[in-house]
Amino acid sequence: MLSILQFIVDIVAGLLGGLLLLRFWMQAIRVRPPQQIGQFTFTLTDWLVLPLRRILPGVGGYDWASLIGAFLMVLIASSIVLIVGADWHAVLVGALYRFLNWILYGFMALLIIDAVFSWVNPHAPLAPFVHAMNTPILRPIRRVVPPIGGIDLSVLVALVLIQIIQFVLRQVFFG
Repeated sequence: MLSILQFIVDIVAGLLGGLLLLRFWMQAIRVRPPQQIGQFTFTLTDWLVLPLRRILPGVGGYDWASLIGAFLMVLIASSIVLIVGADWHAVLVGALYRFLNWILYGFMALLIIDAVFSWVNPHAPLAPFVHAMNTPILRPIRRVVPPIGGIDLSVLVALVLIQIIQFVLRQVFFG
């Protein structure tokens, strides 16, 4: 029964946490989302972000309330194991690890969506938005890895680098 509860909480927290991270990233890099994406994201996250902004105002052009809100989502999802007697230290460490993984998986998803758009329909209405979301990640890689034979390998390099970061995080958190 606990695993079913954990599954449901993970799904809800993952959706809300992902939207909060998307909201943070859109505002951090100053990308205006298409109306439907923006309305969906802000409608589902305002209930948490607006009260958190009273405590954590945006500083340095970053929406800290969205980022902290995403961490609270992962902390809530991780704290279900307290029911079976896990200690708070393990929950906090696990939540931090999961939070960093959520961020990395979000970047991976954006990169894969961008690659699919470039192959299937580069003129799709969402393609410029996704491309703009990936530009800060891919720009430094493109300086080092130029297109080879007209093929841009920066997305592939970024995906490999993200997986290396995930491996390092796993080693740091769990030895």
